[in-house]
Amino acid sequence: MTQTWSKPVILHGIGEEGEDVVVDCSLGASWALIEDWPEEESEALDKALLVLGAVAQGKAKEEDGRKALISAALAAGVKITA
Repeated sequence: MTQTWSKPVILHGIGEEGEDVVVDCSLGASWALIEDWPEEESEALDKALLVLGAVAQGKAKEEDGRKALISAALAAGVKITA
C-alpha cells in the first residue's frame, strides 16, 4: 500500500500543458516518470523506476522512492521544490 510522503515534491513545468506536477507518494512518482517525464531514456530515470518498483514490492522505503525521484529530476534538469 502506498503511503503519502510527509513532504511532497513539486516538479515544475512538466505536465501536459506545462503545469507543475505535485507528487506525494511513490505511485505518483512512478506515474510522473512514465507519463510526464521530459526524457524517454536515461540512467537516472531507469534507476528511479527500479527503486520505485522496489518500494511497490515492499523491498524499499517510501523515502527511497522520494529520493530517487529527486535524483532523476536533478539529472534531467527538471526544476523542483522538495
